[in-house]
Amino acid sequence: MTTGADSGPAASAPGGSAGPAACGTASGRSRGPRDHRLWCEWAWTGAEDGTPEHGVLVEVADGRITSVTVATPRPGDAETLTGLTLPGLANAHSHAFHRALRGRTHAGGGSFWTWRETMYRVAERLDPDTYHRLARAVYVEMALAGITCVGEFHYLHHAPGGDRYADPNAMGHALAAAAADAGIRITLLDVCYLSGGLDGNGVHQPLAGPQLRFGDGDADGWAERAAAFRPGGGHVRTGAAAHSVRAVPAAQLPEVAAFAAGRDAVLHVHVSEQPGENAACLAAYGRTPTAVLADAGALTPRTSLVHATHLSDADVAAVRAAGSTVCLCPTTERDLADGLPRTGDLLPAPLSLGTDQHALTDMFEEARAVELHERLRTHRRGTLGAGELLRAATAHGHASLGWTREPGAAAPGASEGSAHVGAGPQEPPRGASDAGVLAPGARADLVNVPLDGTRLAGADPARAADAVVFAAASADVRHVMADGRWTVRDGVHTLVPDTARELDTVIKEVLT
Repeated sequence: MTTGADSGPAASAPGGSAGPAACGTASGRSRGPRDHRLWCEWAWTGAEDGTPEHGVLVEVADGRITSVTVATPRPGDAETLTGLTLPGLANAHSHAFHRALRGRTHAGGGSFWTWRETMYRVAERLDPDTYHRLARAVYVEMALAGITCVGEFHYLHHAPGGDRYADPNAMGHALAAAAADAGIRITLLDVCYLSGGLDGNGVHQPLAGPQLRFGDGDADGWAERAAAFRPGGGHVRTGAAAHSVRAVPAAQLPEVAAFAAGRDAVLHVHVSEQPGENAACLAAYGRTPTAVLADAGALTPRTSLVHATHLSDADVAAVRAAGSTVCLCPTTERDLADGLPRTGDLLPAPLSLGTDQHALTDMFEEARAVELHERLRTHRRGTLGAGELLRAATAHGHASLGWTREPGAAAPGASEGSAHVGAGPQEPPRGASDAGVLAPGARADLVNVPLDGTRLAGADPARAADAVVFAAASADVRHVMADGRWTVRDGVHTLVPDTARELDTVIKEVLT
């Protein structure tokens, strides 16, 4: 699939720079709106144990980090960011329209399958205009939580009844525009969704009702439409997705895998979220969902397996051998009573994180829940520390969404001789990180979390990453920069300041 240029978010969604004025850069050229000198009181620069560096000067030119220097006194012309500064967070799995369900599905109990029926009713009501406005508000909420890039698992393709819009990718364009309006980047993961599910006898059911909006007939029809999507703006990249082995018959999966491979695109798939999925897959194919994907050539280092909750020993070994990423969405997995994944067994497979149905929009909660859920499963503490959890929320998340440079590629914006002092994160699977790291050449995405709020009061600054990962909430985020533009200042979005009103208005419109 095509990818966007490396020029940052679309010009239609600039964020303003609100730091101290400066007349020029160190090189003497005039400083533009995406040029900054930032002195971070503490910054996590990728140390595996989560230890932050003190006194970190980050220099930014044209939206790219040009140098990172640790243990340096504060320059007089630099803006100070107190507390802990992190790389931008990547939300690797999102269904934007599910946000309308928050707080509305708990009465009377139920299951994943009853929740799904409620979700379908919301899907039935959206059109490109309402989808754009809902997604815009959802992505603004993400920006406030420190998210600078989202992977949108997009299967709401067509009009009610399955009729095609005049532009068959109108809903995808609505999502791309929503991300631009919110000042974040997006990887649109175009989902192949062909079947209404697998019954208990292993028979694929036809699409019905609201599901008709998801389908393209067969994998060839999906590939034709997906290939025609040509988003504008450097804030968009595209990837491929198969919804699940429930929704894509095994005979169609090789086409999806080949489509992604032929474009060097990432491939995302829901896998083994529920025991019922495994049972139906075994009835249909005599194989687990992971094994079916492997047979189709869909288990590669470019693949992200979403949830991967109920894996066999053979599945775990296959995922580790393939080097596929596992995308965990703990707040959704516990909300839907999915179960606990075998996270520790899957290591060292790369992990990414997603807010999925947006029961909460809080990447700190997603990060700590990975470790806390593993404690519940194993009765042991410390499988994953703050550094590993932050890497899942940053570098690995961005890599899983295709925001990497090819190995050996020059680092745009990195000045000769600039150095990243301190330990770097583990090398992501598809080349050097283009985002999610504080390093020369990377996109200037930063999340600032002061330590003076109630939740973090008394924290040891030298262990600030531990405090933030295990105690902070999204409300503690004060400033957010994406591609060198401030999207959040003092906890307020620079483009959509009344975020709550935006969300309230569009959700009520969709549901009434």
